[in-house]
Amino acid sequence: MSDTSPMDPTDPVSKAFQDQRERLVAIANRMLGSKADAEDAVQEAWLRLSRQDTAEIDNLAGWLTTVVGRISLDVLRSRTARPEATYDDTLPELVVAVADGPAPEDEAALADSVGLALLVVLESLGPTERLAFVLHDLFAVPFQEIGQILGKSTAATKMLTSRARRKVRTTERPTAAGREQHDVVRAFLAAARRGDFEGLLRVLDPEVRLTVDTPDGVVVTLGATKVAAGAQLGAAAAARGTAVLVNGLPGMVAWREDGAPMSVMAFTVVAGRIAGIAIVIDPAKLAAMDLPDAVG
Repeated sequence: MSDTSPMDPTDPVSKAFQDQRERLVAIANRMLGSKADAEDAVQEAWLRLSRQDTAEIDNLAGWLTTVVGRISLDVLRSRTARPEATYDDTLPELVVAVADGPAPEDEAALADSVGLALLVVLESLGPTERLAFVLHDLFAVPFQEIGQILGKSTAATKMLTSRARRKVRTTERPTAAGREQHDVVRAFLAAARRGDFEGLLRVLDPEVRLTVDTPDGVVVTLGATKVAAGAQLGAAAAARGTAVLVNGLPGMVAWREDGAPMSVMAFTVVAGRIAGIAIVIDPAKLAAMDLPDAVG
């Protein structure tokens, strides 16, 4: 195959790659929690395939899975080395509903909330654990193939996957927003309004992940101390708001004085503490959302 990257629809290798593309993006998206990063990983896999002698590839699907897995692992390790980074797209589409109304019944919205919750759980895993768990338990990739990606034996890969599975199972996954979750969020907002740093730390998980969707991309902040400091500075946003459900999770819409939306916030509560906060402040995305009326 030639070294050029554009795909020729009449080329059998291009067609075979396109047949695998949706599956590869799904794998990378679960690994990375970012559709944009997943698309980049799959495109990089295509570029590597375009430089490969495909006659030497016995199992194209397995080869592509291995390449996408290794690329994703490199991205995860890079994030671990540089935890404060900007990503193009790490947030799923947010569906907002009035908090005192019925929970969203739309299956797609509920699936998004489960995906957001699982992402928080997966963030607790190390890069190799996350790859092993995602590939084996979510996509049924054999241990031997996963071991080749990680450079480990099949037995060691089984042990790694088992350890990751135990972590996932013992982590309390958030479900639909209940009274306890709302109470935790209310305590967080009250502490933010008061500028109560210690109060914020009491309700934040030590490894809390804050993602802020801005016009320039999604900015990620990790750790309770940094998130609490930012919450103190952004206390004004919590002063005027409407309680909502965001993808079935407790959240809030904050308003400007002129009644325009300032932000949409969603909180993921795990074991009585806030483990994830997703905030959208991008005016274009806020304008596209179906939001409740501003408070009076």
